[in-house]
Amino acid sequence: MAKLEMKTKRSSSRNGASATFDTRNDLPAEVRSQMIALLNQQLADTFDLMSQTKQAHWNVKGPQFIALHEMFDDFAEGLEGYVDEIAERITALGGYAAGTVRMAAKASTLPDYPTDVIAGMDHIRALAERYAALAASTRKAIDVADEAGDLDTADLFTEVSRDLDKWLWFLEAHVQA
Repeated sequence: MAKLEMKTKRSSSRNGASATFDTRNDLPAEVRSQMIALLNQQLADTFDLMSQTKQAHWNVKGPQFIALHEMFDDFAEGLEGYVDEIAERITALGGYAAGTVRMAAKASTLPDYPTDVIAGMDHIRALAERYAALAASTRKAIDVADEAGDLDTADLFTEVSRDLDKWLWFLEAHVQA
């Protein structure tokens, strides 16, 4: 059996320095490269949403404090799991996961979280806007991965999408009455 040499290629990208590593993964190199870029973008946005959700968790005030505080924490924990799964998929494809907070902040397409939000319903509205944005980009990512022939990445994004839609429903239910 031929020995697999680990080589890196460095180039700059929106997420900072990127590296690819030789792998026995049978997806074509072009597909892997496309998926690594797509996954890194979703990683940045998901990590950013997780931190914005924690911001709401720490700073929410009002009569529904404990319910919202706990709900936001549950959402952040769920997002943290997806941050890990997305990063691991990047590395499984031979990529470099651009996963620091600074990398995520630089690459995120989500709007900055407002610093003047205190009341529970204001946090709900701000988060709902961001959850909807990530859910929409995740659905697009499912299609891109599917069209590229990477069904495993499409499946990962489908799982993320289901939870984003559920969490968005939970948020919107607070303001729909």
